[in-house]
Amino acid sequence: MPANKKYLTKSPLQKFAKITAAFIGGYILTEAFFMVLIAWTAPASMIFTLRYAGFVLWAVLMIIAFIAKNGWSIWGIYLLATLSLSLIAYCGNTIIP
Repeated sequence: MPANKKYLTKSPLQKFAKITAAFIGGYILTEAFFMVLIAWTAPASMIFTLRYAGFVLWAVLMIIAFIAKNGWSIWGIYLLATLSLSLIAYCGNTIIP
């Protein structure tokens, strides 16, 4: 059964924003999340967890990016979340060397 045309994104820029946010932004956000976990907990166990749970988180972030109405807003949310998680990871590395 084909997709309903009224739900598909028509703008090529929005398609580009959603695809890049899904693949690149989702991956960057996943890595930033696990950098926080590695900075605040045991690195060996988190690296092993990243192997499996990281893929699941990345897939969920990809689905969220494709469901959203505006691709640029998803990019903004993903970048803001990445920056905040990176700041938390930096603080974790500074406090607990």
